[in-house]
Amino acid sequence: MLFCGINPGVYSAAVGHQFARPGNRFWKALHGSGFTDRLVSPFEDQTLVSVGLGITNLCPRTTARAEELDEAELRRGARALAAKVRRYRPVWLAVLGVGAYRIAFGRPRAALGPQAEPLGLARVWVLPNPSGLNAHYPLADLVRQFADLRRAAGFQSP
Repeated sequence: MLFCGINPGVYSAAVGHQFARPGNRFWKALHGSGFTDRLVSPFEDQTLVSVGLGITNLCPRTTARAEELDEAELRRGARALAAKVRRYRPVWLAVLGVGAYRIAFGRPRAALGPQAEPLGLARVWVLPNPSGLNAHYPLADLVRQFADLRRAAGFQSP
C-alpha cells in the first residue's frame, strides 16, 4: 500500500517527516482504521515499510497550503507518481486529496473511494486529505474511509 499526500507542508518539510504537523490526522486515521496496531509518530514514518506501507507525495514543493500548487505542478506530479508506482510496484495506491487527484490525473468527476482506472498495475483509491485544514472531514469520517480501503485491500494489521 502506497499512501500519496499532495505535497510537504512547511512543518513536515522542516522536520523531514511525512504528515508531521501536529494538526494532521493521517497517523490517527491510519491507526484508528487498523492499518497499524498502535499510534505511530511521524518521526517513525520509515518503520511503515516493514508492515507493507509506504508514503510519498504528489508534488515535492513545500507550501503552507496545497492550494498553492498549480495545475502544471500537479500534472507533473502525476507523471512522477506513475514512475514511482512502476518502480516500487504497490498493489494499492491511496491518494490523499480528491481535488488534487482530479486535477493531477485529469479526472474532474472523480469521487472518494475506489477508482475505475489503475495507475500502472496499482489499484487506486482516493481518500480525503487528512490535513487539519480540511475540517469538513472529522476524524471519525477519515477513520471510516481509511478502514474501507483497508478492508477492500484485504490488508491485515501487523
